Amino acid sequence: MKVLYLNLDRGIPVLGDKGASVHVREFITAAAELGHEVVLACTTLGHGNPAPAGHIVCLEYNITDAELKAECRGLGLPITALSDLALRREVSRLAYDRTLPARVLAQLSNLGFRPELVYERHALLHRAGIHIARRLGIPRLIEVNAPLVDEQRRFRGLNLESEAKLAQADSYRSANTIIAVSDAVATHVGEILGSKQSVHVLPNGVNLARFGKHRGGAEIRMQLGIDKEPLLGFIGSFKPWHGMMFLLEVFRALLEIRPEIRLVAVGDGPELEAVRSRVSAWKLEDKVILPGRVPHADIPAWLDALDLSVAPYLPHADFYFSPLKIIESMAAGRPVVAPRIGQIADLIDDQRTGRLYLPGDPVTCATALLDLIDIPKQRQLMGLAAERDAAKHSWSHVVEQALSLIQRQALDRAVAS
Repeated sequence: MKVLYLNLDRGIPVLGDKGASVHVREFITAAAELGHEVVLACTTLGHGNPAPAGHIVCLEYNITDAELKAECRGLGLPITALSDLALRREVSRLAYDRTLPARVLAQLSNLGFRPELVYERHALLHRAGIHIARRLGIPRLIEVNAPLVDEQRRFRGLNLESEAKLAQADSYRSANTIIAVSDAVATHVGEILGSKQSVHVLPNGVNLARFGKHRGGAEIRMQLGIDKEPLLGFIGSFKPWHGMMFLLEVFRALLEIRPEIRLVAVGDGPELEAVRSRVSAWKLEDKVILPGRVPHADIPAWLDALDLSVAPYLPHADFYFSPLKIIESMAAGRPVVAPRIGQIADLIDDQRTGRLYLPGDPVTCATALLDLIDIPKQRQLMGLAAERDAAKHSWSHVVEQALSLIQRQALDRAVAS
């Protein structure tokens, strides 16, 4: 199948380290390995990791002041509103989206590429995929990873909320097929559509060939000066809800009774400097290792160095994430300690592939960690079971499931006609 993959979110650099960036690359790579031809149209290319298979078209922002002012007038806003930088970014996104269909179609024409499907990663304030699919006369499948309007309003602020909600509803209703990465996201989409019967839940996947190799960990432990001391690991973004500060407090308490343990927290993000400051204030520099950003290609080796992985998400009323870090840790044969919340409770089989604790509760978290720290044999058995379970979540399986939904629809239409 010839697929046009749209990743129009400016905050998701294709070659970056974000989980969303990994998702885009791995999906396209798996699709190519299965024999599909993919052209990726994106807004931000980024850097730091190898490009996925297929052709990449990067359509950078080049919005003029005249276009911004015209968009403002269309929204009924005074031109002076553009002095608000946050609002200006939202208006710019709408103006950019308006130019995209013609730009994408021109690029496809230049490449001589005639797609049979638009596969779109749903993005805030974007409708371009609707128009592209209609002009090409092909089906459109959208992948929804989060309730973006709610997320933007809650964590970053949103001025054009009414317009964002309209764009979101248009995007959902115009899709031939919708994939949600979790039950919580499917519920969100269902609330917009009035039913979630047509929404298919398909969690994130993992590259089994990369994460199941079990090598590189010994070298990393040697570099860190760690011999047989139990090494706990966090790998991910240092964002408040990811719970790194919570884990640091639990770890500090554990040191009182298990002074030999060490913690490595790999990644970058807005809370990293606060974590560094706390480590320094508590004089834990010899116990807590903060290497910062690590290319995603090197993450399997870091996981191989760990004895266990921790995903300390904080309590969340509507936890909608499909955590890549958990599936990748499991594929690397590492048991995972995480809160019993959202999709995590489906991914981790408590006492068999890892340990679940009460969300936000340091006591049950510490107890779960202690169980795995003190019983190496149990860690090893759980790691083997986790690796077996992760095999069900390959990116190849995700791609096959996603594209089969469109193929099944086409067959149903053919039978009906």
